[in-house]
Amino acid sequence: MIQSYKKPHKLAENYDAILIGTGIGSLCTGALLSKAGKKVLLLERHYTAGGFTHVFKRKGFEWDVGIHYIGEVQRPNSLLRKLFDYVSNDQLKWDDMGEIYDRIILGSKQYDFVKGVDNFKLKLGEYFPDEKDAIDKYIDLIFAVNKSASKFYMDKALSGFTSSILGRFMRKKYLKYANRTTYDVLNELTKNDTLIKVLCGQYGDYGLPPKQSSFAMHASVAKHYMQGGSVPAKGSSQILNTIEKVIEKAGGTILVRAEVDKIIIENNKAKGVKLTDGKSLYADTIVSGTGVFNTFENLIPSDVATAHKLNQKLKHVNPSVGYGCLYIGLKGSPDELKLPKTNFWIYPEDLDHDECVERFLKNNKEEFPLVYISFPAAKFSDWNERYPGKSTIDIITMVPYEAFAEWDGTVWKKRGKAYELKKEEYAQRLFKHLFKQLPQLEGKVDFYEFSTPLTAKHFSNYKQGALYGIDHNPKRFRQNFLRPRTKINGLFLTGQDIVTAGVGAALFSGLITASAITGMNFINKIFKQ
Repeated sequence: MIQSYKKPHKLAENYDAILIGTGIGSLCTGALLSKAGKKVLLLERHYTAGGFTHVFKRKGFEWDVGIHYIGEVQRPNSLLRKLFDYVSNDQLKWDDMGEIYDRIILGSKQYDFVKGVDNFKLKLGEYFPDEKDAIDKYIDLIFAVNKSASKFYMDKALSGFTSSILGRFMRKKYLKYANRTTYDVLNELTKNDTLIKVLCGQYGDYGLPPKQSSFAMHASVAKHYMQGGSVPAKGSSQILNTIEKVIEKAGGTILVRAEVDKIIIENNKAKGVKLTDGKSLYADTIVSGTGVFNTFENLIPSDVATAHKLNQKLKHVNPSVGYGCLYIGLKGSPDELKLPKTNFWIYPEDLDHDECVERFLKNNKEEFPLVYISFPAAKFSDWNERYPGKSTIDIITMVPYEAFAEWDGTVWKKRGKAYELKKEEYAQRLFKHLFKQLPQLEGKVDFYEFSTPLTAKHFSNYKQGALYGIDHNPKRFRQNFLRPRTKINGLFLTGQDIVTAGVGAALFSGLITASAITGMNFINKIFKQ
């Protein structure tokens, strides 16, 4: 079981690796190292482990904070499914969301994204009969970009010397796409602005609208869900529960309420970590899964950061967008309330995505640039057994950090009346979108709670509560320091900052990090299993 650092427990005398943070990148790295015979210690600053894979409960309801849907796991032989199987010892199972995984809503018009490449093309062709050629070219390009990604990410696992020789050639093809914005590429395929807006209807999955985002990021998300979406059977907490057993079987430990104050570095070698209670723990390998801003600005001693010009490197990346989430508990089962499994992506009809974002950032009282609605209670096959007569909904929208910045530095749950009133204003605006789509839900709400970028900052420790770590613009993909191996011997990075946004990408970061640490070809091991 996960142990609290403040409760009686017995730590091993030594560990092969200490991992800071328990997000999916750290969990995957820890599980792979465990299966390679290493004993690992994972440290979590909060009362629960799992990062954005964890769940929380209020008033008899349960919500997932980050696992709204995952692609690629429907295919038993996909790398992502094989990796999930490997780090969970085949114990992690999946519930399929069905034929329609996303619904893009532009004003009064709806566009469904259906599972399967051919089905996807046919459905889009029905909506845009004059754009079938552009749609075919788009799908081909999506797959071409993702095919070129493998060498780009393989380079990240290489040593500095080997990468200096081979890296430029391994990165070249992928960077051809990554260096361009999503809009620039799509505008060459079609001049139909509505089609472009629909194709970019999942941009909330990576946080940047098409004129700012890298096309490589867009292509990654679009392909990821092309075979549909799934959620972990029996709830998102099963990700942690299954991976935890793999780590513990090898003698590893996950501790909560164990916050790291500093990474101990001597003679440019990471030796261990110092906790906020003053205790020091040591290992030959230290892995930070807490994001590059937090790692370089807060965890590494300032003289070491200065020596390696880490603050200069951080000037080339930006924290990603902030967000707010309305967690809703309802009276009635998903069937009684007629809840869909399909995610809703709701956008204003009058402007393109970038213009909607710009308008909202100038004045937060303007229409939300996007509203995402997920129906977790309808997605889990055993929900009615676990929570009979109840349902839950998550509604997410863009909320700039600046909108709540005046309360930064205050204590979670104790930020004051003005803060609560502002949260309530956002919550009621989001309810209007929900009831417009599903009017039968009015009067069924039993509980709700709105989280802000400050909530995200409190739990994830990402700078400004950034949902996706760092922005996925073209410049981000050119930053060669976003890789597992750092200039400090024995210190490695994992998590979405070294790959891309999302649980699948962060899981894959664990594969890259474990490969960089051990030099082992885990992909071969995974596919031979």
